[in-house]
Order: sequence, then structure tokens, then C-alpha cells
Amino acid sequence: MSNRHVIETLLRPAVELYSAITALAAACLCLAAPWSLMLSPSVSRVMAGGFMAFALFRGHQGMTILRYRRNIRRLPRYVLTSQQIPVSHRDLFIGRGFRWQPGHTRRLLACRRPEAERYVLPGQLYRQARGLEKRAEHRCPWLNRLLSCGSILNPVRPLPAVGGSALLHGIELKECAVTLPLSERPGHTLVLGTTRVGKTRLAELFIAQDIRRGEVVIVFDPKGDADLLRRTRAEARRAGREDAFYLFHLAYPDISARYNAVGRFGRISEVASRIAGQLSGEGNSAAFREFAWRFVNIITRALVALGQRPDYQLIARHVLNIDDLFIDYARYYLSQNTPKAWETIARIAGQVTDKNTPRNLQGRDSYVVALEQYLAATRCYDPIMDGLRSAVRYDKTYFDKIVASLLPLLEKLTTGKTAQLLAPCYSDLNDPRPIFDWQQVIRKRGIVYVGLDALSDSEVASAVGNSMFADLVSVAGYIYKFGVHDGLPGAAATRIPINLHCDEFSELMGDEFIPLINKGGGAGVQVTAYTQTLSDIEARTGNRAKAGQVVGNFNNLIMLRVRETATAELLTSLLPEVEVLTSTVTSGVTDSSEPQSQTDFISNTQDRVSALSVPLLEPAALIQLPKGQAFALLEGGQLWKIRLPLPASEDDDIPDDIQYLAEEMRQHYHSGERWWHGTGGAEPPTDAAEVQGTGSADE
Repeated sequence: MSNRHVIETLLRPAVELYSAITALAAACLCLAAPWSLMLSPSVSRVMAGGFMAFALFRGHQGMTILRYRRNIRRLPRYVLTSQQIPVSHRDLFIGRGFRWQPGHTRRLLACRRPEAERYVLPGQLYRQARGLEKRAEHRCPWLNRLLSCGSILNPVRPLPAVGGSALLHGIELKECAVTLPLSERPGHTLVLGTTRVGKTRLAELFIAQDIRRGEVVIVFDPKGDADLLRRTRAEARRAGREDAFYLFHLAYPDISARYNAVGRFGRISEVASRIAGQLSGEGNSAAFREFAWRFVNIITRALVALGQRPDYQLIARHVLNIDDLFIDYARYYLSQNTPKAWETIARIAGQVTDKNTPRNLQGRDSYVVALEQYLAATRCYDPIMDGLRSAVRYDKTYFDKIVASLLPLLEKLTTGKTAQLLAPCYSDLNDPRPIFDWQQVIRKRGIVYVGLDALSDSEVASAVGNSMFADLVSVAGYIYKFGVHDGLPGAAATRIPINLHCDEFSELMGDEFIPLINKGGGAGVQVTAYTQTLSDIEARTGNRAKAGQVVGNFNNLIMLRVRETATAELLTSLLPEVEVLTSTVTSGVTDSSEPQSQTDFISNTQDRVSALSVPLLEPAALIQLPKGQAFALLEGGQLWKIRLPLPASEDDDIPDDIQYLAEEMRQHYHSGERWWHGTGGAEPPTDAAEVQGTGSADE
């Protein structure tokens, strides 16, 4: 096999082994019977050494051909334990692979030619074994188990149940560790792939490295993946960061941490923005959204002035009945400025009847009517008081209509045990569940797992997820302006990487997500988002332009197997066309026109080499990817072909409550992310040397 030729030919018989065997036989003959070659002993040893060197050289070339032919059918098994995952403070490890070049495109085209089928497709013996395995399933179970055994001792062992085409990775024999520089991560990373192809397993790989580097890790898991929860908790224990781990899960409030999405803010108006931002702003809804913002802002200002921490439950209570808040704030304000005013108001309230009550205040508390009359007479000015007065002046029926869009959102966030998690009682010392907020988590370099139980109630999951994102945007803005440790004694101006892993992020994404990825990088936010298709993003955002705005903020793109051509073209459309060399065999015959000539005809055969312009990668390649394999555009458009490591079985020391939660999630949530075990829950192949075939097993 020579590399000096224009056309590379790897799909052929390994003819180099013939000359290697001949040279090896000659070397043995030189050593065993030099007299037969009329050589002296000293000369025969030199000749034997030369023959041996030639045999090794040609044998290496022949074995390269055999390895190539084996790789395009079945790749070696790639397994890493948690401790074997390389952790660097400069690079993020993704897997093993190679830089995709035009030569790989040419090899892929060569493997798909009709004459290459006998090297690419399984042999006749393999096909007969699979047919016999099916027939023996019920008639002869022991034979079925023997043929389906994944041991290396089984010459007809089945290919791994990972689908796809092993050609895409097998065409390169020299793999290396594929990494992404950590300096590129603030540009954010988008991971696309259909269900059951390895997105969550890739998330586990990234999360494990982020935890061990001592960085902030926040995991959003809408669907509830038990293995992802276990892995996150186990990695926190291995890194010695158990005290920094928080579990927030809507489906299991009894063991969940508590969180107040509106309890911490830089400006009071942020509370209204976080809540009203989740309301629709399209068409006629825009006016109602603006009113909801103003109304929530009035309530929040009054609560803060009264020394109360805002939460969803308090805001919902005062939206339904603002009279109490108006009375409480008026009592507080007047006692500070006019101590004897309340006696007058109480006397007026005692004289209030339906006849002397204005029409717009019908149905209000008598003290509200009395306060309105008193304040109108005294003309007392206070911005918060004026805001509350303007709210209670509305006719109650009309008021209920204009806050109708706000009430469903607050109901989602304050119904049942969800209210206990999102509106924690800070003074209840008997409740052992911790309370966290994002600024606290970031300062202590915490690890947060957020389970939103979207399979049970997608509406509440979306509302809570958007609330958390809105809070994160606010915190990111504060960090960008003042730093992480602002206000703490001896605080150094250090930047802490905040790794945000959003599984099924199209379920979470709202208008709050766009500024987070657009401007959060300056505050150290590094988003890694996982979803199925580009259409998921379009459906969530409502239009193609906004979806393009979201996707355009991700500098790094990792794409596993996808089923949508438009999603595949998101990667392939960014790649150039390349020229590949192809060979064409032509032959012809020319009859002789001279009857007296001894030549009856002239034949000729030619090999023609031509250049063909083709895309560097076609969308079909992304649709044919085996499970656990991916293409990645990294560092400004460099295309890499990657396979992910299979997770090795390990005994993790998990607390009983987390273990119980993980088992409950595994029983009730079927995410399908244990595909490397094969179909039907079968155990993985026991062959430690091989696992990938007409697919390639890698996660």
C-alpha cells in the first residue's frame, strides 16, 4: 500500500500480506538453512534481518487494510468510568474523534459505490446466523442465546443495537481526544439530536467535568431523567461538594429545596418584569400585559415598604383582593406621618353605607371607602399610596377583567404543594428543607438540579422554568455590573463560570431566555442547551425570525442523529463544497479496417481520474448517524466527527432520599436514554474490545 498515488484505495484485498508472508518465509529460510541459498552464516543473518524488516513493513500495511475493513463494519467499544473522564482547566472533553477533511468525504463516497458492498455489508455467514437466531428464539432457546452472545469468542456475534452507519466514523483509523477550549464556552453550545441518541449522556459528561473543576453547575431537567440526577449527585460527592448540592423537584416537594423566584432583586421593578414577562405581548394582549406589570409593581412596592419579602403567594393574594394591602399600607404610612389620622378614618368608616358609597367603590371594604374620602380631603401625597388608590378606584368587575390574564399564571405558581416550594416561609425553623437563590448559589459555587416534572404538568413546568430564567437574567445583569462578591468584605473581582445545562430547553424557553444567551456571557453564564429539532425552537418562539435569533447566539454546535432535514441543514449549510478525485474505468474495442492486416481489432482500457465538486457533508449523513455519535462545529466552524464514551457501571454512594427519588423517576418517567443496553432492557455486550457496527455504540 503506497501513499504516493493520486487515488487512495483501501477497499480491496490485503495483498500486502502475501509479500509479508513470503518475506517472513525467506527470513526463516535464511536462518534455518542458509546453505540452501548458498549463503554464509554471517551473510544469512543480515539477509534474514532485511527480509524480516520488509515483512514487518508490508504486514503493517496489510493490517491497516484489514483494520479499515473491520472499522467500517464494527468499531471498537469505547467505555469510560467516571474517574477516567479527563478533566482540564483549559479544555472541555467531548469524546474521541477526528477532524473531518475532504479526504474523509472521498472515502465515504468510495464506500457507497456498488463494488464496495462486499466490504461494507455483513458477510453471508453473519446473515445466516441472524436468520437462525430468529428461528431458534422459541424452538431452541440455548442456541438463540449462543448466537446472540456478544463475546469476542463468538465469530457471528450481532452488531450493537445502535442503528445508523458505522462508515461515518470507521473511515478514519487515527482517533484523538476532541476538546473544546473553555475560552469558547461563553459563546454557548447547542446540542441537537432526536430522542434516544445520547443527548442526556453527553450532558452527564459535561456536567461531571464542570463539577470537578469547582464551577457553578445548574441543571434544568424538564422530563426527569433518573440517571442524570444520580450522576449529578454522585459527581458532587466525588468532588467533595455535597454541601453545595441543591435538589429542586416539583413532583417531590417533601424532599425538595425551596426557592423564591422574586425574593431577591436589585430594583423593585424587576419583580413585575419577571412576572409580566411571561404573559403574551402579541396583539391586544400587549395592553393587558402592561397593566399587569403596573399592578404587580404597585403591590411589590407596598410589600417592600411594609418590610415583607415578595413571593408569588403574597402577590396572588393581593391581586385577588388589594383592599387589605391598601388598608395595611395606609395604616403604616399615616401612623408615621399623621398619628391621629386613623381615628378620623375609623369614624368615617363607621358611617359608610351603600347609599353614600361611590359607584366605582361598591363592594369594597368600608375602610377603603373611608381612606379614599380622607385622602381626597387632605390631599396627602405618597407615590405608593397613590398607586394603591388608583388600583382600588377601578370598578371591581372591570378590575377583574383586566387582571384576568395575570391570574392564570399566578394560579399555576401557587397551587398545591408548589406554593410551598416557590413561596417559602423564611421564619419556619422547623422546616429542614433548604432555601436557595441564584446569587447565593453562585457565590458558594453551588450545584443545582432542577426537575420540573413536565411530563405530568407541562404548563406549571414551563411557568416555573421561565420564572427561574427571568431571575437568572436579573442576577446575571447584577453580576455584570457589580461582580459576584459585591458588598462582601475583602471581595476580589473574580469571575466565576456559571454553567447552565438545559435539557429539553425548548420546553423552558421564553422571552427571558434570549437575553440570557445574548448578554449572559459577559457575566460568566455558559449555556449548554439540548433539544431535538430546529422546529421545536420555532414552535416555542412562535416565528422563524426569533428562532434564528436564538440559534444565532450559539457559537458551538453539536449534532447527533436528527430526523428532520431542516435541522441537519443547520450544520451542513455552513460547510463549503470540496473537490474529490474519482477514478473511472473505460474500455473500448476498434476493428481493423485493413483486410490484409494481421491485426483484427485493437482494445484499450483506461483509468481516468477526474475532480468532482461535492458538499463536505450531506444532510443524509446526520440522519444516518449511529447512537452516541455526533458531528460538531467548534472554534469558528471546524468540523469534527465524534463518538461519545459509554458510561461504565459504577456503585455510587447516593443518599437514601435521592436514591428513592431516582427509583421513582425511573419507574414513572421513561426517557429512553439507556439505549446502550440494547432493546428490551437487554444487558450490554460483554465484549470489552468491540461494540460498534452498522451503527456505533458510544455513550
